[in-house]
Amino acid sequence: MIACLITLPVAAEVFTYVDAQGNRVFTDQPGSGKAKRVSITPSNRMSANPTGAVPFDAGKKAETKPLFHYDMLRVLVPDPDATVRSSAGELIVSVTSEPGLQRGHRFRLLLDGQPTAAPGPSPVFALNNIDRGSHHLSVEILDEQGRTVERTANQPFHMLRISLAQKRQVNPCVLADYGLRPECPIKDKPPEEKNPFLRFF
Repeated sequence: MIACLITLPVAAEVFTYVDAQGNRVFTDQPGSGKAKRVSITPSNRMSANPTGAVPFDAGKKAETKPLFHYDMLRVLVPDPDATVRSSAGELIVSVTSEPGLQRGHRFRLLLDGQPTAAPGPSPVFALNNIDRGSHHLSVEILDEQGRTVERTANQPFHMLRISLAQKRQVNPCVLADYGLRPECPIKDKPPEEKNPFLRFF
C-alpha cells in the first residue's frame, strides 16, 4: 500500500483509518467518519531531457571563443616602399592596431613570410643583419589560442647597406675622425706632416 502511495499523483487524496483488527489502512475513499485525510508533500520531478539543458558536446564547443576582429592593423614604420640605408642591415619596425591589442593577444612580425621572433605584446621590433635588396614586411595578431586574428598585406621596403668605402666617399675622414668612426680606422690614419720650421731647432 505504501508503494502505491508513492506512485500516486500529487493531486490524489489519501485517507487512513484503523480497522476492527487494529491494522492501519490507507485508501483513496473517505469511508466512515473515522477516516482521516493524509497530507502528502509534493515530490520534485525532473524531465529526462529538461528544457535548456546543454548536451556535453555542445558545452565543449562553447568553450571556443569566436575570433575578435580589429578595425585596423598596419605597419607604421617603415613607410611602404621605403629605402632603408644601414651598413649593418638594421631596421626598426613599428606597428599599430585599432582598437588596441586585446588581453591575451600578441603581435608577430613576418619578414619575407617568416616570423622574426616569438609573438609578444610589444608593437616595436628591432631587426638587424637584413640582406641588401628588396623585402616584404607583414604583421599578425594572434589570440590566446594561437589563432591568427588579423594580418596585414605584404609591405615592401628596400635595404641599402652602405659599405665603409662608400661612407668615406660621402663623408671623407679627417684626422680627428680616425679611431672614432667605423669607416675611419686608426690603422688608416695618415702620418701627420712635420712642421718645416721645427728642423731649425
